[in-house]
Amino acid sequence: MTRIIAGDLGGRRIAVPPRGTRPTTDRVREALFSRLDHEDALRGARVVDVYAGSGALGLEALSRGAEHATFVESASAAARVLQGNIRDLGLGPRARLVREKALSGLGRATKVWDLAFLDPPYDIARDDLAAVLEALAPRLASGAPVVLEWSSRAGDAPWPADIEAVRSKDYGETRLHWAERR
Repeated sequence: MTRIIAGDLGGRRIAVPPRGTRPTTDRVREALFSRLDHEDALRGARVVDVYAGSGALGLEALSRGAEHATFVESASAAARVLQGNIRDLGLGPRARLVREKALSGLGRATKVWDLAFLDPPYDIARDDLAAVLEALAPRLASGAPVVLEWSSRAGDAPWPADIEAVRSKDYGETRLHWAERR
């Protein structure tokens, strides 16, 4: 089990899939959301959480004032756990689960998002991640922050031309890559 760190749902526990995902640690989430709070990027935001797993990132954003979150997750076990988390936290109207692979889920999307989280498997092929980022870019509002959580050994993120790298920071094996939509 993991927990929501702060906001309206702070302290509430959420379930995590028994295997096949790598939940973002409390330390990394605290650092990530401290920066987003400082930038006032959460209040009223429409968020997309790609490779959502348990939904910890999108659920934390909702707890801290985001208006709506779309969760994209293709693994059946993770999607079931995430659906249960949305239900148990009473977030039904503010949360939508898209049970598809990231590329096809983003390809069909009609929403424009103000903030994007991506937490792909560390072993994802670089070209596959680049294609997902390319599909995401036109669905982001101008200036929208994009946070990619990826292995610190994977090198620089494969940002498309429409998304500009801002910074990155390592937390052990995890690197947070920050960018924004041009």
